[in-house]
Amino acid sequence: MKVLSFIFAFVFCSLSAQKALPLDTLKLKEAKDMLADDYGNLYIYKNKDFSFTKYDSLGKQIGKMMLTVPYKVQTVQNPLSVPLFSENAQEMKFVDQNLNEIQKVDFKQKFGFIKMAYAEDLQQLWLLDDSTKRLIQYNFRNETTINSYPFDASIDDLMDLLVYENKVYVLTRKYIRVYSLKFEKLFEAPLENGKRFRRENEFILIITNNSILKYIPEKEMVKIFEDPDAQIVDKNTLSYFEIKANKLYLYSLEKNKESKPQTEPDPKQKATEQEVEKSAEKAAEPDSPEGKLEKKTQEIESKNPAESSLQKLLEDTSQIQAAGI
Repeated sequence: MKVLSFIFAFVFCSLSAQKALPLDTLKLKEAKDMLADDYGNLYIYKNKDFSFTKYDSLGKQIGKMMLTVPYKVQTVQNPLSVPLFSENAQEMKFVDQNLNEIQKVDFKQKFGFIKMAYAEDLQQLWLLDDSTKRLIQYNFRNETTINSYPFDASIDDLMDLLVYENKVYVLTRKYIRVYSLKFEKLFEAPLENGKRFRRENEFILIITNNSILKYIPEKEMVKIFEDPDAQIVDKNTLSYFEIKANKLYLYSLEKNKESKPQTEPDPKQKATEQEVEKSAEKAAEPDSPEGKLEKKTQEIESKNPAESSLQKLLEDTSQIQAAGI
């Protein structure tokens, strides 16, 4: 229940921090997908004319690409090298911060039919070859295959692929599945309208049409943002973004951090503090043996400080105990 309460509070705080961004509704109309980088720049992909356009936070156009076939934008977390994959063209493009093409990787000459590609970094790709049923780790800089793993899982409506720490994440419109590199299924959960993965350090997020979920390793999926009325949602490290009624809205994560309840003290620390308080109270009682001993010690020290040695104190303690105090 505490987890659910936190989630609801989190979503509520997000909604209360709503801010409309000055992007023309005509630019958002017919948008198929929208992504945001950590600089606040927005990327709009339209399936109608296969256009991919980048705007700054004030709505000024920075760059635009007119593509001839559909492409899937993997991520814009590194705006200097944005990967786009086309199943139709059997290739992956990398574009710079102005959406100028800086590299193209052609799969037709070297592989069978690549169903999905994932750019792990600026050198390596993970390729799902549907014709040979293999997952291939490929260095596209020197055009060499590093590893190849058998993959015989049947995947319908495949939307995205991610490989991280020897685990393979597969996203379809209706499911998320997590496999080992031996393709032993580690996790599976249903979801609606899955679109793509987003990795933030060790956390794996799943973007759907109107919600964002967080994967708790091999346990569950936790919804961290949702708006049933949204057309498209996305996030960067500071904010959530959504397109609703052809308008763009931002929800700041900083507001949520401020509204978090303070953490309760650790139970062990709390117990220790109570024990110290009890000991202090007990020592302060004048009629207790400890109080009488403390009083006698103070008298010795006030009469003759030189005699308040350890031996003197022990002798007086013996006398007090012999007297039956």
